[in-house]
Formats: sequence, C-alpha cells, structure tokens
Amino acid sequence: MSNITLPALPYGYDDLAPHISKETLEFHHDKHHNTYVVNLNNLIKDTDLESKSLEEIIVATAGDASKAGIFNNAAQVWNHTFYWNSMKPNGGGKATGALAAKIEEDFGSFENFAEEFSKAATTQFGSGWAWLVADKVNGKLSIVKTSNADTPLAHNQVAVLTIDVWEHAYYIDFRNARPKYISTFLEHLVNWDYANAKYAGEAAGVEK
Repeated sequence: MSNITLPALPYGYDDLAPHISKETLEFHHDKHHNTYVVNLNNLIKDTDLESKSLEEIIVATAGDASKAGIFNNAAQVWNHTFYWNSMKPNGGGKATGALAAKIEEDFGSFENFAEEFSKAATTQFGSGWAWLVADKVNGKLSIVKTSNADTPLAHNQVAVLTIDVWEHAYYIDFRNARPKYISTFLEHLVNWDYANAKYAGEAAGVEK
C-alpha cells in the first residue's frame, strides 16, 4: 500500500491573500497537486516502488525513460510540497538568519541574489521552477532552473527555496504577468524560516 498522500497546506486558503488568492490555492493544491498524487499512486500500485518513500521513488526513476511517468508525477508531488512551504503569510523581504549571511557571501548582496533568482524564474521557458540550492559538499549556494517536473533532488542538490513558474501557479491572480508574480513572491511571500531550516539541516553535515 502506497504511503504517498496529499499534504495539507501549511496555512489557510485565505492566508496568502491578496498576493495568492483562495481560488488559486484551491485549484493549484486541491486539483493540480492532488492529481499528481492520484496519478503516482496508480502508477506504482503493485510494483516494487509502492512501499518506497517519495524521495526514494524520485531518485530510483530519475533519468529512466521507461519510468518517466512515475518520475514526473513523483517529482511534481515533491516540488509542490516544497513550494507551499517556501511561502508564508507576511513573508518576503530580505533573507534572515544564517542564510542572510550566506547569501551575502555567495551572491555579493541580497539584491544580487534577488536579481539572479528573478531572472532565472522569468527566463524559464514554458513550465518549470526556479530554485535556490546548496552544494552538498561545501554548502555553496547557487540558483538553478528546472523544466517541467525536474527537481534538484534528481541532481544531488539540496533544495533551499523554490518558486513555481508553471502558468497555473499564477494565471488566476496575475494573468500573463509572470515578472509581477515573481516580484510579489520575493517581496511578500518567501518563508525565510523554512529556507533557513532546509539549508541548516544539510549544511550541518557539509565538509567545510
């Protein structure tokens, strides 16, 4: 029996308004995200992947063309869960905690980070994601973008923060104005507490 379920949002449906509406969260979480969960459970039913964790499924199927359907749905379940946690009510603004200093160190300034992150999210052609990731060996931060369902987890990178730039993430609230959605994410929504926790959890074990 699969243990893959749809996680609840870490806040109420109205809590990100006026930046992300209740309608967007209902469609994006309850329909899009849930569809990936349902599809994945159907695809792994009665296979050796059925008892695996979501992360184990992603790693096991990454790069295997014969299992692309499983990978795509599994990665989208994981990516979306990470995205929900990357936001919080009254979030955004400059980085906080240890991550603030690390961003200054690796990007020169928070403003440089925000510019590079925005550029990656804006220039991701079609559907995909922009990520702040950390190197597993030295903890160095960098920004990457992934297409469709691709995820840092499949590339041995530590995900710290993400923004979803699939059109369904922002079209109800921002129509085709992706740059406005990205700037709103950075200014009002980023959950730096979560990003700090994700970085610290991995950075504690890196080789300095």
